[in-house]
Amino acid sequence: MRNLLHRFFDDQSGVTAIEYGLIAALIAVVIIVAVSLVGTTISATFFGAVDAGFK
Repeated sequence: MRNLLHRFFDDQSGVTAIEYGLIAALIAVVIIVAVSLVGTTISATFFGAVDAGFK
């Protein structure tokens, strides 16, 4: 039993998949924030252009 637990804690095979998952999640968060900020800026620009055209 002790040998089984020792092998379990020394096994590093799943660590790489978890690291890749965390990196992918971080990239997704950065993309979502960037698209939100750019989308808000573009939306404000277009609404400003529409308002200026009708005045």
